[in-house]
Amino acid sequence: MRANRAYELLTSLRHVEIVEVDSGEVVLFWDTHPSDTGRLARALRADLAALEAGEFVAKWRRYEA
Repeated sequence: MRANRAYELLTSLRHVEIVEVDSGEVVLFWDTHPSDTGRLARALRADLAALEAGEFVAKWRRYEA
């Protein structure tokens, strides 16, 4: 299953979350500087569309704060 079907991206000015659609649980979370939030969100959106769910989490878990 594609990651964008399994996970939802939620952003605010100072944080970014990846939430599992089925359970509503936060899978990944980052506190960010406002200037970095948009860049991170764009990169996550691209990978959500391109990767399978397991690949996406494996790739981004290493960058989680």
